[in-house]
Amino acid sequence: MASEPSPETLISPLKLSEIDKDGSFYGDSVKKTPEEPPKSVSKKAAKKEAVKAERLKKKQEMAASAAPVDEADPLASHYGDIPLKELQSKEISGQAWTEVKSLSDEFKDKEILIRGQAQTIRAVSKNMAFIVVRERGFTVQCVFTVAPGFVSKQMVKFVTGLSRESYIDVYGVVSVPGMEIKGTSQQVEVQGRKVFCISRAIPTLPFNLEDAARSETEFIKAEQTGEQLVRVGQDTRLNNRVLDIRTPANQGIFRIQYQVGNLFRMFLSSEDFVEIHTPKLIAGASEGGSAVFKLDYKGQPACLAQSPQLHKQMAICGNFGRVFEVGHVFRAEDSFTHRHLCEFTGLDVEMEIKEHYFEVLDILDRLFVHIFDGLNRMCKKELEAVNKQYPFEPLKYLRKTLQITFKEGIEMLKEAGFEADPLGDLNTETERNLGQLVREKYDTDFYILHRYPLAVRPFYTMPCFDDDLYSNSFDVFIRGEEIISGAQRVHDADFLTSRAQECGIDVKTISTYIDSFRCGAPPHGGFGVGLERVVMLFCGLNNIRKTSLFPRDPQRLAP
Repeated sequence: MASEPSPETLISPLKLSEIDKDGSFYGDSVKKTPEEPPKSVSKKAAKKEAVKAERLKKKQEMAASAAPVDEADPLASHYGDIPLKELQSKEISGQAWTEVKSLSDEFKDKEILIRGQAQTIRAVSKNMAFIVVRERGFTVQCVFTVAPGFVSKQMVKFVTGLSRESYIDVYGVVSVPGMEIKGTSQQVEVQGRKVFCISRAIPTLPFNLEDAARSETEFIKAEQTGEQLVRVGQDTRLNNRVLDIRTPANQGIFRIQYQVGNLFRMFLSSEDFVEIHTPKLIAGASEGGSAVFKLDYKGQPACLAQSPQLHKQMAICGNFGRVFEVGHVFRAEDSFTHRHLCEFTGLDVEMEIKEHYFEVLDILDRLFVHIFDGLNRMCKKELEAVNKQYPFEPLKYLRKTLQITFKEGIEMLKEAGFEADPLGDLNTETERNLGQLVREKYDTDFYILHRYPLAVRPFYTMPCFDDDLYSNSFDVFIRGEEIISGAQRVHDADFLTSRAQECGIDVKTISTYIDSFRCGAPPHGGFGVGLERVVMLFCGLNNIRKTSLFPRDPQRLAP
C-alpha cells in the first residue's frame, strides 16, 4: 500500500476561522518549564527547589493528561461546523465531490471528497471512530484514526459528537480491506483526513432508521429469542415522512416508481403517442357519482378532476390520434382501505380505433410487458432493497397477456364455489378470489377481464353491439387487484347526452365536452392506470401509502 500523503497534499477544506472559542489562535502551545536554581544558593536550598520543580512538573503532566480534547489543536482547520455564511453560495472553489455509489477498489489510494449523511457513528476509543456515510441510498464506511499530522484526538471527539443524519463532507484516502464490510453497500473504506459538518440533525430523531428499515422476519426472530425491537408504526412514519423515505426499501420503491413512469413514456412515445396536459379544475364531475372535491372558482361552482377523461377524448377529437398523460387525479372517496387514496398519479391513454377496441388492449398488453421487463432489468438493486424489508414473490406474467370475458370470470368463480353477481361489479374479495383462480389455471398474476356489465361503467362507455347489458370495457389485474379501467368511448354526441342523463349527470356542466363530438369524432378508446397501485402490486406491498410519497387519504392532509 502506498504511503499516506501529507496533510498539505489533501484537498483544501472550506476556510474556517483560525481563532479558538476563547480568542486564542490555533497552534503549538508554549510549554513553561521550571527554571534551574541559581548556583549561589546552598545545596540544601537547591535540593529543596529541585523537589518543588519535580512536583510542579508532575502537576503539569497530570494537568496535560487530564486536559479536555478541545484544547488548542494544530489540526483544528481540518474539522468543524461550516458557518452558514460559507454555504450561502459564497464562491466556487473548484472542489470535486465523488459519488458514494461509484466508490470501488479502482479508487484505492486515491484522495477523494464525499458528501452525505452520517447514518451511524461508532466510537472505538479516544483514538478511533467510524462513520457510515450515506448518499442517495449508497453507503461507505469512513475511519478516523489518530495519527500525527493527519488525525487528532480532537478530530475524533468531533466525529463522535456528530448527530446521526447530519450532512457532512469527508476528505480522505480510499483503502481496500481484506475482508467483506458488512452493513455498507460499498466494499471500500475511506481513511478520513478531514471532516466538516454542513447541516446538523437534531440530537434525538423521531425514530431510528435502523428500526424503520427492519423486516417482519427480524421481528419474528426477535420474538422467538425474546429480544425487544422497536416497531415504527405507519402513522409515525407518515408524520415524519422525510425521515422515513431515507430507508433502503423506500429509496427502492420510489426509484421503481420513477422507472414505471419513464418506461410508460418511452413505450408510448415509440408508438406515436403525444403527451398532453389537461386541466385539473373543471366545471363538472368527469366520472359521475359523488366522489368529487367541490370548490368555488371565482364565484362559479367547480371541482377537481377525477380523471383527465373528458379532455383526453377532446384531444382525440382535435386530431392528435394517440395521446397520453401523467398527472394528478382527485377522488373524494371516504375509502379507508389499503388501496385507495384521495389523490394519486394517473397514467392515462387515449387513441383512435379503426375497427375494434381490442386495438387498445394490444397496446396495453405490450406496454405492460415492456414495463415489467424494464423493471426486472433496470431495478435489480431497488427490488432487492424492497424485498429485503418486504419479502415478495416476483410477478408472474405471460409474453401475451391473458384475456378472459367477465362472464368467463363469473363462471370460474361459481365453479369454485364463490358467489358473484353476473351483472354487478366485483368487490375486493371477489377480485382476489378470481386472481387466485387465474394464477392456478393460467400461471399468471397479470390478466385482462373484458366485456363488463354496462350498468357498472361510466356514462361514456360504449355498449356491446350484441348485448347492451354489457359494454366494450375492461379492467386489468395484478395479483388479484384491479389497476386499470378502460373502454371504447361513446363518440356520438346525442347518444352521449342520453347516457349522461341516465347516469344522473347534469349535462350543462359537461356541455363543452359533448359539443366537441358534434364537430366530427373518430371511434376511440383508452384506459387509466393508478401509478401507486401498479408499484404496490408489482412489489407485493400491503398498503398503497407505502408507494405514495406524501399520501392523501380521508384523514391525512400533511405533511
